[in-house]
Amino acid sequence: MRIRSSRVYVCGCFLPLDLVIENGRIISAEPCGSGSADEDFGDAMIIPGMIDVHCHGAYGFDTNYADENGLRKWTEGIVREGVTGLLATTLTDSHETLVKALKNVDHVAGGDYKGARILGVHLEGPYLDMKYKGAQPPEAIAAPSIEEFREYNEASGNRIRIITLAPEHDDGFALTKYCAQNGIRVSVGHSSATCEQMLLAVANGASSVTHTYNAMTPFTHRENGIAGAALRLHDLYSEVICDCNHSTPEALHIFFHSKARDKCIMISDSLMCKGSEPGSKFLFGGHEVVIYPDGSAHLVKEGNLAGSTMKMNEGLRNIIEKALVPIDTAIRSCTVNPAEMLGLADHIGMIRSGYDADLAVLDSRFEVITTFVKGIRQF
Repeated sequence: MRIRSSRVYVCGCFLPLDLVIENGRIISAEPCGSGSADEDFGDAMIIPGMIDVHCHGAYGFDTNYADENGLRKWTEGIVREGVTGLLATTLTDSHETLVKALKNVDHVAGGDYKGARILGVHLEGPYLDMKYKGAQPPEAIAAPSIEEFREYNEASGNRIRIITLAPEHDDGFALTKYCAQNGIRVSVGHSSATCEQMLLAVANGASSVTHTYNAMTPFTHRENGIAGAALRLHDLYSEVICDCNHSTPEALHIFFHSKARDKCIMISDSLMCKGSEPGSKFLFGGHEVVIYPDGSAHLVKEGNLAGSTMKMNEGLRNIIEKALVPIDTAIRSCTVNPAEMLGLADHIGMIRSGYDADLAVLDSRFEVITTFVKGIRQF
């Protein structure tokens, strides 16, 4: 198959190219018009498929629900946002619930399903801090345990790629060290750690920050907090929710201009209520959540923000048009950067000969025209 556009994103710029795809891979990038195209997308942007490393669910499904049909519906629908890969993200919950959820992800990921690829699991909690728990259920927050984590990873089929934890509660950084030594990214989040404690966590293996600015000690000019460490440490991967509700466009601008462009990770942190109308209510970790008119999701009782309903292509538009982030930096944050973070950048996250043909085709308003997963057009 040969697809064509005058704007194919390669190495930080847009080029007029034909992409030749065989057996799910890009086998050649050729000058535009080199042959007869099966699909000519004119001047639409072709970018690598987006990768969301922190998303809990959509369309009424939550990872913790352990519903294989719901998970399949999610992966099949998410391609309409230009997403070709995701980490199914858990929420703090009982041991039994998490084990069931992780076994479900493993079952679906190991079988036949359509749409975006399940690249693994992001275990958010249960090893978090009570003060900065955010919307995480307080009754299920637990002390870090290597033994328990091993049970979770075994239940997932060893698919856990990232764990979010509060390092100040990890005695001797034992779990942090264990995960880092076993190829699992440790991301600091939902934490009361000081900037100094954060630096110690990094020295002991932490390598990322979960939804920067949110559910963590803030940055001030005298107490720099986790947020300050995220901005200061250029080699530290840092997630950020780009719905302009969790962080203002100004805060997003500061984030993307403070960090090295290869360490910024755009995430949706989407909930099961993504795809539903304002006013819709759902249970999130046993607590009721409602969607506000601006699309944000809040706990009904406390009023806290509880995750987002953001589509990834909308996030891309937000950071380019509202936060005024350079388009190259913006595209990297949801393609090659998460691929590199997951150790998968040798075959996904870029448009290059030999790479999987995971592609998103976007119009000038960042609406998704179509998405290809391993060369198969999804809609």
